[in-house]
Amino acid sequence: MGEWEAGLDDEEAGAVMRTVTRQLKLWREAAGLTQAEFGAAIKYGEELVSSVERGRRIPRPEYLDAADEVLGAGGKISAMKKDVAEIRYPKMVRDLKNLEEEAVELCAYNTSVIHGLLQTEDYARAVFNAHRPALTEDEVEQQVTARLARQEILDLMTGRRVFSFVQCESTLRRPMGGRMVMRQQIERLLEVAQLRNVDLQVLPLDREVNSGTGGSFRLLKLKRGTTVAFSESPLSSRVTADPKETTVLDIRYGALRAQALSPQDSLPLIEKALGETRT
Repeated sequence: MGEWEAGLDDEEAGAVMRTVTRQLKLWREAAGLTQAEFGAAIKYGEELVSSVERGRRIPRPEYLDAADEVLGAGGKISAMKKDVAEIRYPKMVRDLKNLEEEAVELCAYNTSVIHGLLQTEDYARAVFNAHRPALTEDEVEQQVTARLARQEILDLMTGRRVFSFVQCESTLRRPMGGRMVMRQQIERLLEVAQLRNVDLQVLPLDREVNSGTGGSFRLLKLKRGTTVAFSESPLSSRVTADPKETTVLDIRYGALRAQALSPQDSLPLIEKALGETRT
């Protein structure tokens, strides 16, 4: 099941799981099937069926589809797939994803790696594989899946959302995952930079002033007029809507945009970095 293990300390996920597992058990018992018989019918082991019904494993979409067909639920079980899929991500990732979806403007400065919304799958995997202490393979895949799911908001069809990214030049020079992975990542940056609702700027390493030496952060300006700041540190990430703090970061971001190359002037530097991955 991998990334579909249930987080027992996540109240929101727990509430969804209790509803889903209760329905699965009721439908199975109404059909007169034991866990072993039901598992054989949907081609899953009895132990897995038991883990799902006890709320210890999150059922995958194919599990729910098979259960719906075998139990004759007429789509009622399959309809739970969307809610179930969402809770496989850590709560902080879900909360951040919800904030990003509500935002009308997203501003982000990154000093060590390419911003998560801009990362390719292989680049994201390299980032998480670099964590120390090391993450397990399942934890890496969980984080990569969650990160890629957040990138849906970059689609122009999602609305009039505006994105502004300032990347330190060092993020273009650090070959995360190797030369081929980095080449594909920089190609992705050039693609995203063409979107009408995206401004992508690079802060060159030769600038004498860099207002972002304190680390990476992002600002989310929500529809209701609130600004939420998300800052990162080696051991934790922090979300705040305190105007005293968000105002400081808003001023800092304005300074970073002024210090960086314009979106148009940033493209040649990104293209130069791409060329260097081919030599």
